[in-house]
Amino acid sequence: MTGYLIRRLLQTIVVTVIVTIITFLLLHLVPGGEVRAILGVRASPVEVRTYSKEWGFDQPLYVQYGKWLWQMLHGNFGFDLKQNAPVSTLIWAALPRTIVLAFIGTGVGLLIGIPLGILQAVRRHSVADNVLTGIAFVGYGSPTFLVGLLLVQWFAVNLHIFPPFAPQATSIGGILSDPVALILPVATYAFVAYALWSRYMRSSVMDNIVQDYVRTARSKGASERRVLWGHIFRNSLISIVTLLGLQLPVIIGGAIFIEVVFNYPGMGLLFYDAALNTDIQLMLAITVLTTLITILGNLLADIGYAMLDPRVRYA
Repeated sequence: MTGYLIRRLLQTIVVTVIVTIITFLLLHLVPGGEVRAILGVRASPVEVRTYSKEWGFDQPLYVQYGKWLWQMLHGNFGFDLKQNAPVSTLIWAALPRTIVLAFIGTGVGLLIGIPLGILQAVRRHSVADNVLTGIAFVGYGSPTFLVGLLLVQWFAVNLHIFPPFAPQATSIGGILSDPVALILPVATYAFVAYALWSRYMRSSVMDNIVQDYVRTARSKGASERRVLWGHIFRNSLISIVTLLGLQLPVIIGGAIFIEVVFNYPGMGLLFYDAALNTDIQLMLAITVLTTLITILGNLLADIGYAMLDPRVRYA
């Protein structure tokens, strides 16, 4: 396992460097460059030259990239000239809010999706299975912003049950102190997540329920309850572990459309605003963090395989 982790760490470094190079070059290909994006299209050539020289934008791209990478390695993601604040300050202010939304939404989706997925597999092709499959397909195929807008229209505009906006507090405690305002964004997140978890859980249980070890357990007199929860359930969780690992980037990227619809001040809304304003430094930092968390998610999924399935070993 140690050798495997070392190899994955080296892969992480290589992949991260490649992603930062590509992202850095692409973002600096915007019309007019970063200086025009900051000063605006009406800035005079003299202003552009003066500003470029003052902040080092007149240097070659490889020099700018080297300086930016060196700063990033020291935990400095640069300075956001548009918002007049360090990039790291903006990110660490928004990240806890997205973690709250992603954690609660994923938890609710799992609590609903896994049991219903098992129910569908055990009672496959029944009325309940067909109904839940239809609901899951609706959630699986619906854009998150559409689900959010429909919930706002129904429960906020028409029925006046919940507020149309998410909590606007800057701290986790402040967000959790307004649970009513969290219901609609969490419901949107959980509905889309439920569709994903239930479909994969149903498929995984149906694959495992016909395996030889299940027939062996039944022939030894094990009850259906023990066979289902003691054998099938654990092996079926492997697919869920994979999805959970791949869902980790959501913590960084945020559920962008959900946060935009509900004006939730998390990482998704932060990236959305940065893209609208061509805020290159901020987009670069969020992209790098998303890359790192994606690789971490894949690594945790691999480790989870070994914990759930004793046959999996990494030499």
